[in-house]
Amino acid sequence: MMDQNNLVSARELARRNAVTFPNESSEYRKARDELLAEEIELRRHIERVAEQRRALPPGGQVSKDYRFRGADGEVTLRDLFGEKPTLVIYNYMYGPQREQPCPMCTSMLSALDGEIPDIRQQVAFAVVARSPIERLLAFKKERGWHHLPLYSDMTEEFSRDYHAIGADGSDDAAYNVFTIKDGVVRHFWNPEMGPVTADPGQDPRGAPDFMPLWTVLDTTPEGRPPAWYPKLSYDGMW
Repeated sequence: MMDQNNLVSARELARRNAVTFPNESSEYRKARDELLAEEIELRRHIERVAEQRRALPPGGQVSKDYRFRGADGEVTLRDLFGEKPTLVIYNYMYGPQREQPCPMCTSMLSALDGEIPDIRQQVAFAVVARSPIERLLAFKKERGWHHLPLYSDMTEEFSRDYHAIGADGSDDAAYNVFTIKDGVVRHFWNPEMGPVTADPGQDPRGAPDFMPLWTVLDTTPEGRPPAWYPKLSYDGMW
């Protein structure tokens, strides 16, 4: 755990940084160093939150025998762990009532596809949706995904229990982490952020925000467009 008492102040670290860029003004450097100090504090806060998350007591035991259908047939929730003690499941908004999947989910999963081989070195990972597996695999091929492990929630019970179905029966995205120890599967963490926890003028978002798209745009002068969202395709192209 990080020892807060022995940390050099963020302002002092920013002062030591000594990075400059061609033709910048003193006004820019002063403002940038002030921002750098805030960014250092943000990094430290992110780590404090991650430490607090890792220290959570055991979550609720999973007592139901959830079953899914993947490319190779039926599997249980326990099967999805493989040899790993931790399992991450992302619920993809692509239920049978949808003509097309959620563009936001698709954008995030497209970014994650290339990371899956690295992620699965450390934890098990699965993407679950309510559409039949044949439909999910067809879209995977169409989209050009290579690594995302897709599964159909055949009974929708898992999706309902772990907050991936809205009160009106519509799809909700969900991210859940599970652990298995001594044969016991438990829920570990869900972001739990939504409309109720959103700040004024902002879309509901988690912390951390899992969308690489927003992370990149947050570093630009324009920031996140207030009324723009990704699409499945642009001008007829992916």
